[in-house]
Amino acid sequence: MSVPFTRHRRLRQSAAIRSMVRETVLNPADFIQPIYVTFGTGVKQEISSMPGVYRFSLDQLEEELKEISELGIPAVLLFGIPETKDSVGTSAFVDNGIVQEATRLIKSRYPELLVVADTCLCEFTDHGHCGMVHMHEHDGEICGEVLNDESLEVLVRTAVSQARAGADIIAPSNMMDGFVQAIRQGLDLEGFSHIPIMSYSVKYASAFYGPFREAADSAPQFGDRKSYQMDPANAREALREAESDVLEGADMLMVKPSLSYLDVMRTIKDQFDLPLVAYNVSGEYAMVKAAALQGWIDEKAMVMEILTSMKRAGADMIITYSAKDAARWLKQ
Repeated sequence: MSVPFTRHRRLRQSAAIRSMVRETVLNPADFIQPIYVTFGTGVKQEISSMPGVYRFSLDQLEEELKEISELGIPAVLLFGIPETKDSVGTSAFVDNGIVQEATRLIKSRYPELLVVADTCLCEFTDHGHCGMVHMHEHDGEICGEVLNDESLEVLVRTAVSQARAGADIIAPSNMMDGFVQAIRQGLDLEGFSHIPIMSYSVKYASAFYGPFREAADSAPQFGDRKSYQMDPANAREALREAESDVLEGADMLMVKPSLSYLDVMRTIKDQFDLPLVAYNVSGEYAMVKAAALQGWIDEKAMVMEILTSMKRAGADMIITYSAKDAARWLKQ
């Protein structure tokens, strides 16, 4: 007597059938393209650890913006590299800061393109940390302590200046306690109650950020960020972080990085009824590019599989350096 079995392969036998029953579908409208803007003129500088990704001076942005818009990618995430840095990150919140100027330029030329402003201080401080630092001596060595509440004041000023310049979404990535509440109150008081907050709710102290630190010139000058970013071993802690941001007024939640934290993304999606953002970070991009340049992998197939896994895990939006490539492949 034969054992009955189900013929699952019936729904896999042709490309047309596979397409018809596909559960997770990518679209260019899912993507957010990061852009690095810097001071000067005539600058289009490729980032050595991220082939195909560049720092642009404002006069060189037009071609990049046109391509992003024509591919149907709805939003960009702005990072700025200022001309000068200091201990309090002044360049982050001045009206003529690099992010503020880039925002005005983008909204004047491509008003339909959403500008998401990364709200952090690490690119703008001379010590490379995401907040204010108190330097002190301990056992004969000079040490630095990242101050939480003092940092909130500067982050609020930065968010307000970004909103004033025309940013459509504020995306605070600093991981200070209470940052969503502080920024929400600051925006509301200045008449920006309509501006949503895309919170970097669950941001791990990850080894996958290495290429970003080259791109944004934001490596910490002492210590590390483990006292304010999350331990990669922890998943339950992510629920506490996300819940705090929901209660404080976040409009969107983010998990960063994403590829090694798909389980965390799924948990956040199941627990909270807010749009979820995945950040396909620099190290994830770089390792695929490196393998592709060696001819070891099929870059298109691998990138699309990675992005699909993030959407399958619950992402409503994906910040990815592969946005333009993926959008082209989808159009093909």
